[in-house]
Amino acid sequence: MAQRVATIFGGSGFIGRYVVQRLARQGWILRIAVRQPDQALFLKPLGDVGQIVPIAANIRYERSIAAAIHGADTVVNLVGILYEGGRQRFDAVHADGARRIARAAEAAGVERLLHFSALGADPQSDSAYARSKAAGEALLREHFPAATVFRPSIVFGPEDDFFNRFAAMTRLSPFLPLIGGGVTKFQPVYVGDVADAALEALANEASAGETAGKTYELAGPRVYSFKELMELLLNLIERRRYLLPISYSFANFQASLLQLLPVPPLTTDQVRLLKHDNVASGRFPGLTALGVQPSGLEAILPSYLDSYRPGGRFARA
Repeated sequence: MAQRVATIFGGSGFIGRYVVQRLARQGWILRIAVRQPDQALFLKPLGDVGQIVPIAANIRYERSIAAAIHGADTVVNLVGILYEGGRQRFDAVHADGARRIARAAEAAGVERLLHFSALGADPQSDSAYARSKAAGEALLREHFPAATVFRPSIVFGPEDDFFNRFAAMTRLSPFLPLIGGGVTKFQPVYVGDVADAALEALANEASAGETAGKTYELAGPRVYSFKELMELLLNLIERRRYLLPISYSFANFQASLLQLLPVPPLTTDQVRLLKHDNVASGRFPGLTALGVQPSGLEAILPSYLDSYRPGGRFARA
């Protein structure tokens, strides 16, 4: 069997490192296509010498994309942003970027294309983020209809930007904000399960035939309200903080100021997203259809949030 070669756009990100790790274990030759290859060097020890190669690529430029894909039989697109800044706009990254990658993959005769979107992707959404994710899926299908699309919910794991952010807030703030009263529902999914889904989709020719052209909703086994997630967090890190309900209008006012920061903790577009539940619709297959059993939040969170306990990870009970 010929050695398989994959180009992974955005492979140095949170989900990317887990996808890279799993594919490396299966013997894949991996090209990590990122804007700054030096920031992806930490991935090289996950494989053998020469197995994982960071390369420079920018999804705004078609020649750059074509060069990164040349000679690969598989392409994985993990590129995404949570807020806009400079040239990094939602439409440019999520929509135009997906179109360019799909078109280049089609021209290069790539066999498989995996595309990571988001659970809230919706062309009718009032959120620019969600609309751009939906647009990316549509443009992708125009050029590579056999692509497999994954729509993960909020992804959690040791490097996540959700639970770690709120846990860090408890070190400085006497309260945690509940935007909109904390009633928004979420179905968090473990990053390892998301990576396993990608691996299963690429496992063999049978999987290729079953998953090609399909969309999968990747969500955890349980639905939580935002308030329940904050209560679970506080219980795990053994801290008592007041959960302060904040109206959407006040949160929007705060976000209009915070989004001016270089790395905004909250934007007005994110406030719009929080007005809608982020749970699996049931209209698409999920993790179990790929043979992946979703991991429970309570089983994983203690493994990395214990460092936020008073006194740190090794504090005595």
